[in-house]
Amino acid sequence: MTQTPVSRLVWRLAIPSMISMIVTALYNVVDAAFVAHISTEANAGVGISFAYMTFIQAVGFFFGHGSGNYISRALGARHKENAETMAVIGVGTSFLIGLLSAVTGSLFLSRLVVLLGARPDVAPHACDYLRWILLASPFMMSALTLNNQLRLQGNARFGMIGIVSGALLNIALDPLLIIGLGMGVEGASLATAISQFVAFGLLLSGTFRSQSVHIHLSKFRPSWHWYGEILAGGLPSLFRQLFNCCSAICLNYAAASWAPLGQEASSVAAFTDVSRTTMFAYSLVLGYLQGFQPVAGYNYGAHNYLRVRNAYLYAAAVATAMLTLFSLGGYIFAPQIIAFFRAEDPALIAIGARALRWQCVVFPLVPMCSATNMLFQNIRMTFRSTLLSIGRQGLFFIPALLVMPQLWGLHGVEASQAVADVFTFLLSLPFAIWITRKLTRMAVGEASR
Repeated sequence: MTQTPVSRLVWRLAIPSMISMIVTALYNVVDAAFVAHISTEANAGVGISFAYMTFIQAVGFFFGHGSGNYISRALGARHKENAETMAVIGVGTSFLIGLLSAVTGSLFLSRLVVLLGARPDVAPHACDYLRWILLASPFMMSALTLNNQLRLQGNARFGMIGIVSGALLNIALDPLLIIGLGMGVEGASLATAISQFVAFGLLLSGTFRSQSVHIHLSKFRPSWHWYGEILAGGLPSLFRQLFNCCSAICLNYAAASWAPLGQEASSVAAFTDVSRTTMFAYSLVLGYLQGFQPVAGYNYGAHNYLRVRNAYLYAAAVATAMLTLFSLGGYIFAPQIIAFFRAEDPALIAIGARALRWQCVVFPLVPMCSATNMLFQNIRMTFRSTLLSIGRQGLFFIPALLVMPQLWGLHGVEASQAVADVFTFLLSLPFAIWITRKLTRMAVGEASR
């Protein structure tokens, strides 16, 4: 962690995360493609359910990043006992919250889908999809926590095995359950639930390997001290994902409200397909940046500040190059990409292609914002990281969804995310310059001791 050249180390740690993220994004795309061929309303129903999926991610990433960032610093400071206590508290608490969510959501399922933005023609499909997802919530949340803990302690390969195995199982189960057994949307949900249970089991087994921080139930002794550490390291992720959830709900409402009469389901489905497409591309970049995180956390804990700065600049540059390439391809082939989901619906393709092209224009601005946010989160600069986390979806995207359609109708909805990305970049740029200079000064001060 402290001696290998930064470029080689980041890639070595990033590749397992990149594979995990890409395969996970791929199963989401495959899931959506199978469901989309049932009907536009079924496609929209899964899109409506996406807001709850972001809530699952909010909890999983909050406890995963919060506990994982602490574990990374503790290992760098040679405090393994503290790392093991934090590991079991993070996993155990996320499981309990998932259990509470499963019970509450199942009892009020019909009300939940309406709250998420489902209209009468879409609500039955959203209920079918959420039914199994709710039951799987404890395993999904704790699997995300485990994966991030393994990754942030430098054992991304074990996390990759669990996540990829579950995703491949999901891809295999989709045609069997959706088409073979005729379960439709509910089959897609059941496939996801089964695969997430398997992924949880594999990830948990990875913690018992000699290189990993072990999970001991006897060390589950939660206190305000430990939750304070999780809050400090995970609050940016929590805010980011909660605002993702809120923005997904707002987008569902805006897409339906501003669509031409009779095209409401097509509009909601189109934005769902765009989200899955951009998430597929962003997953590659996010996986790469996740390889940078343990390098930053470990070396910051070891007071190797120059190495932290170099890893940050290198990771941001590589991630920007990746998304620039995707943006070019996505802009050129936008109609064909959206047609992959449901070629039978011209309105869906037209709306989706325009929205995808808007996002492709500004997508290269996103990596620098994400890298800066991750760095602040890893080195416990909680306020700055939280501010950047809520910027894209909370400070800018939701207001854009409220204002731009008033000026430009459905086209305003399509362009809202692009506008939010530009403002997020402008917010992040001064922070990026500041932290680069600060790490340089800290490195000079450490060298002079």
